[in-house]
Amino acid sequence: MCACVVLMVGMVAAINLAVPMLAASDLHPSASALIWIVDTYVVFFACLVIPGGAAGDRFGRKGVLLAGLALFALGALLSALAPSVPFLLAGRAITGIGAAAVLPNTLAVLLHAVPAERKGVTIATWASMTGIGGVVGNVGGGAVLAGGSWRWLFAAAVPVSLTLVVLAARIAPVSPRHDRPLSPLGAVLLVGASVALLLGIVEGPEAGWGSPIVLAGFAGAVVLFALWTFVELKAEHPLLDPRLFRVPALRSACLGMTAIFFGMFALFYVNASFLQYGKGFGVLLTGLGIIPLTVPVVLGARHVGKLVQRFGVDAVIAMAFVFCGGGLVGLSTSDASTPYPVYAAWLVVTGVGVTLALPTLSAAISGSLPPSQAGVGAGLQATTREFGSALGVAVIGTVLTGRFVTALPSDIRAGHDPHTVAQALAVVPGRSPEVISAFVTAASTALRVIGVSVLVLGALVVLQARLSREAK
Repeated sequence: MCACVVLMVGMVAAINLAVPMLAASDLHPSASALIWIVDTYVVFFACLVIPGGAAGDRFGRKGVLLAGLALFALGALLSALAPSVPFLLAGRAITGIGAAAVLPNTLAVLLHAVPAERKGVTIATWASMTGIGGVVGNVGGGAVLAGGSWRWLFAAAVPVSLTLVVLAARIAPVSPRHDRPLSPLGAVLLVGASVALLLGIVEGPEAGWGSPIVLAGFAGAVVLFALWTFVELKAEHPLLDPRLFRVPALRSACLGMTAIFFGMFALFYVNASFLQYGKGFGVLLTGLGIIPLTVPVVLGARHVGKLVQRFGVDAVIAMAFVFCGGGLVGLSTSDASTPYPVYAAWLVVTGVGVTLALPTLSAAISGSLPPSQAGVGAGLQATTREFGSALGVAVIGTVLTGRFVTALPSDIRAGHDPHTVAQALAVVPGRSPEVISAFVTAASTALRVIGVSVLVLGALVVLQARLSREAK
């Protein structure tokens, strides 16, 4: 079960390393298409993880888990063989649906398999796999991509997921089914609303912020989110009851979790390209280059509870956002001449913020709900994490593209209008220093925007938490 979690989460991290290869590939993706290649998996993962858990309760957790792994393998195979961007996006969507079926049911299978006295340790071990998945995704993905083709990343996932199908079929126990109702309309509306929102954000730089597709995306998001709220409020057994967000502590904790992953995955998206383009790192070294971020998580996570007891939840969350947002702003000062140890130091600062935030916010979400809704709390954590990740990639990719275009020399812009480094290098191969300089400038701006956004969102989280407590 832990290997399944590592594979699902690792794919979220690994794809960022492949962005420069994809940009220069025979698919010739646009800047917005690159963002969709990363985000399609995450959107379906985020929006369907709660329905995936409900389907496991209704139809059998082991069966849904195995079906999810098979879908994951199918989607990875389609992605590896994709002859065009639409086929690749379809493969990414299928893989995301599979991941949403796998992740919640791994924990459900585990909790059924272990005795009561081991449930606490089992949950902690399972939760730690999300962090390990990020490291494995970066290092393992870098090692696979070092072979020279982005297709190998998806191809490698096929035998791994099929092996896990065989192992899970042999080892995982069958757990009782529960007559938990499903809300397919609610799930479809949530996916549609999320895709519409990201469509408006992602297509802005290339299509124009006043273009019909961008305006339709934002308008569609408003309408679909409103319809989703209406449908879930009317449902007798909603998958995700909007009324839960009336609880101030839950609302602020979910916003905090979204903001942390917004910043973290925005960093992952830019870091992979910055280290490869700006620093000249190979893809394997780039995968290893993010490891300083994880050092505080590995060494410090178990001490966060003591800090909360000593200083209080609000103080620890405030420190988390100061470190995370401050680290991102610090990273934005890096350029091609910045020594890697300095860059790594800012990664550690950001990692300290992530370390302080994750267990504190997870406990706040769980503690805001009664024990009977523990499954809803776990689903909420997964949804807010993955939605924040998708939003972070979309926003930083949009800022990166817009700033890159304006930072290019005017004659390159006027003659060719490139929107990615690969496009610019293809049309003016002799001017790579200017193109790389424009990208580094864009990366600095994008990281600064994300860092400031995280600081502002953190202030809102802490302020809302304090005001809700004073109101009591």
